[in-house]
Amino acid sequence: MTLNLADIRLEYAKKELSPEDCLPDAVAQFETWLNEAISAQVNEPTAMNLAAIGPDGRPSARIVLLKGVEDGRLLFYTNYQSRKGQALDHSPYVALTFFWPELERQVRIEGRAERVAPEVSDAYFASRPYTSRLGAWASEQSSEIASKAVLVTRAAMYGARHPINVPRPPHWGGYAIVPDRVEFWQGRPSRLHDRVLYTLAADGGWKLSRLAP
Repeated sequence: MTLNLADIRLEYAKKELSPEDCLPDAVAQFETWLNEAISAQVNEPTAMNLAAIGPDGRPSARIVLLKGVEDGRLLFYTNYQSRKGQALDHSPYVALTFFWPELERQVRIEGRAERVAPEVSDAYFASRPYTSRLGAWASEQSSEIASKAVLVTRAAMYGARHPINVPRPPHWGGYAIVPDRVEFWQGRPSRLHDRVLYTLAADGGWKLSRLAP
């Protein structure tokens, strides 16, 4: 059977968006939409597509989970030695995308990633389930392994080493994304979608504008 992808389409009509509807601060507006996504029980509301540029100059993207919004920054945690960690060591500039199809909404965020303070990473790591903490030690993320048994063996080894308290590995911690460009997209009928762009001004304030769909 041949799939006709060109015929797969939806008509969006749930809500509208204009610059006049938006808060002056881009991150505050994002938090408003995020809270609405959580309240609407959309699937994985904190999942975000993180795109970065590696040392080879090639872009790579993956889904990670947002774990905090603090002081105008978006936080997530990972293995610093993973492919994404190596990319962020090469270039701190990233792009994030949130997609909430149940609300016909998308948010695109661009900015700079910086490592959070060790005590911030320590606090979040301590809040994770015991098995997740062991997994951070067991997985040499993004490296090739011979089989799943390698992970199981390493997890058991670290479990024996840390039967109760699992310290944070030195290669694992958080990043904070400091945004300088944020776009809110609201689906509309006839593909005449609403797009509101925030760009960070030199004085630290946000400029709002409407974009053509």
